[in-house]
Amino acid sequence: MQPSNIRGKTVFLKPNCNTADPAPGATDTQLLEALVQELQNAGAGKITLGDRSGMAETRQAMQQKGWFQLADRYGLHPLVLDELTVDRWQYFAAKGTHWQQGFAFARPALDAGAIVNTCCLKTHGGIRSFTLSLKNSVGLVAKHVPGDRFNYMNDLHTSRHIQQMVAEINAVYQPAFVLMDGVEAFIKGGPASGDTIPANVILAGTDRVAIDVVALGILRSLGTSSEVSQGSVWKLGQIQRAVELGLGAKHPDQIEIVTADGASQKMADGIRKYITL
Repeated sequence: MQPSNIRGKTVFLKPNCNTADPAPGATDTQLLEALVQELQNAGAGKITLGDRSGMAETRQAMQQKGWFQLADRYGLHPLVLDELTVDRWQYFAAKGTHWQQGFAFARPALDAGAIVNTCCLKTHGGIRSFTLSLKNSVGLVAKHVPGDRFNYMNDLHTSRHIQQMVAEINAVYQPAFVLMDGVEAFIKGGPASGDTIPANVILAGTDRVAIDVVALGILRSLGTSSEVSQGSVWKLGQIQRAVELGLGAKHPDQIEIVTADGASQKMADGIRKYITL
């Protein structure tokens, strides 16, 4: 599935660079290169490749992943979000959210003509949850803004409303395209390391809720953690809040899983029982 709505637009490409670990700990560099090729073949304008790591030093992680060399080869603009000046962060108020003081979102992403989110298929043991396309947006939110002493990531990770807060940051933008690498998946542990199993799937689309619901169905079919497998996927905090905010599909009947062959269709049919209300 090639992005079809980015011709002539500037693109902010958001990978998963929480650490420099191999996929699914972080975005695979070969997959990232293939995605860049597809974006350029689809007529994208200038592409910015940017992120903010949560468990590593961002510039070092990007260097270890080879992303600065990738940027040189394809004429991309690499951007370390930790190094942004104060004027390149957009503040969003706390009202209507579970954030104590609101949050600050990277302006270079908001100012782009299209945001492309490429994420991994994995659980997140530290918060007893999952890290999929919605959670990948956390890397676009500041930990600190220059001159602002408040620690936004401490606010997130110490809150009992962390799942709702993850969904709420997604309300400030609409992705043009989401690509999830599920070739390998963490079914337990994560986000940097965990119990790995071949899932042998790539998910692509424009609806973050649908992508994450299907991904959760895959994790459940593989035998994931009890925290992720209990109850309806639609009642999990990130998904429930995302639905409340109107970020995507609200019902399993609104999710169409398009496949390319019989084996993929069989897999899709098997997932359906895991994504019911």
